[in-house]
Amino acid sequence: MRVVAGSLRGRAIKAPEGDATRPTTDRAREALFNALNSLGAIDGSNVADLYAGSGALGIEALSRGAARCTFVERDRRALEAIRSNISHLGVSDRSSVLAGDVPTLLAGLRQFDLVLADPPYGFDEWGRLLDLIAPCLAPGALVVAESGRELSPSIGWEIVRAKRYGRAWVTFLRRSSTD
Repeated sequence: MRVVAGSLRGRAIKAPEGDATRPTTDRAREALFNALNSLGAIDGSNVADLYAGSGALGIEALSRGAARCTFVERDRRALEAIRSNISHLGVSDRSSVLAGDVPTLLAGLRQFDLVLADPPYGFDEWGRLLDLIAPCLAPGALVVAESGRELSPSIGWEIVRAKRYGRAWVTFLRRSSTD
């Protein structure tokens, strides 16, 4: 797996061993970040990579101009891979890694411009997760949800864009302007 574009383009990213993580394919990452770039959602942004796995999504954001990324993961092997990747790529100064359960850690996080949420396939608590993410967002922020199925908009959210890449659905959400 490699960084698709930006200042770290072509650099290798290690994924943790085993099947506990499911890295986003290079094709899907490229399309996702090209869309985010066209929306002006990356440059200078404060990003959260939830259920970070290898950290590939957050690293791609940093490579394309995000100011900071907070990686949230609970799996020990994934945490080791994230720490190794950000150190090897020289982005430790713009990164923080939080070890633990996403719902628990979200309570202490604030002011993200972009949240990348890629929980394990089979995850079916999107409404609850979006409710927990909402207070962490800066005005106008985007949430990118990667799921094994197409998502329906939750109350208080609007779908900006949704596209399928192989088995994965990638949905861009924003808080409804009526909130």
